[in-house]
Amino acid sequence: SMTGSRWEQVRQVLKNIVPICTKRDKDGIDLYFINHRSNNTGDASEGKADGGYYNISNPDTVTKIFNGTRPSGSTPTGGRLRSILKPYLAKLDASGDAESVKPINIIVITDGVPTDDPESVIVQAARKLDDMDAPLYQAGIQFFQVGSEASASKSLKELDDDLVKQGVRDMVDTCSWKADGAKGARGELTASQILKAVLGAVVRKIDRASAPPV
Repeated sequence: SMTGSRWEQVRQVLKNIVPICTKRDKDGIDLYFINHRSNNTGDASEGKADGGYYNISNPDTVTKIFNGTRPSGSTPTGGRLRSILKPYLAKLDASGDAESVKPINIIVITDGVPTDDPESVIVQAARKLDDMDAPLYQAGIQFFQVGSEASASKSLKELDDDLVKQGVRDMVDTCSWKADGAKGARGELTASQILKAVLGAVVRKIDRASAPPV
């Protein structure tokens, strides 16, 4: 589980992301933790999972949420991704027209190796999106590693490589970001770095979707 300075770092990053996202989307952001679930019920009509914090548009809300949450336990990334993707994919399927449903971008910030199997969850979701003929930019997942643990970096690279081998749509981007002052470190993960990576992934998928067949 994420502790100490990394936890504070993520809190600050999210506080900085909120106003930037809200400028572009009045709905703000939704926040989910891997091991902690709120008592909130997600709006199924909006394709939202239970146990999250929704429509956050004020940075102070992030502070309050983090103050009431403590990281603990293992890292069941796949299970949490499944719970978030399931209602969204159900909404997409029920719509009958994927392009009428707002795209989703899931930003996963982690400092450890998943203790379950996120790859199979992502492959299953990618195949469902293909079956629905959803645009390439309909759903994206961006993994960001904080810290410099080699095992976590290796895990993210393997996830990236394995998904390519599965032959499914490209819906995942991974980024390791060293933030512990280790030799070669690139400083702390920031909101602008995350948003730049997410925007780059979305633009790349839109470009690919609109490119003429070769």
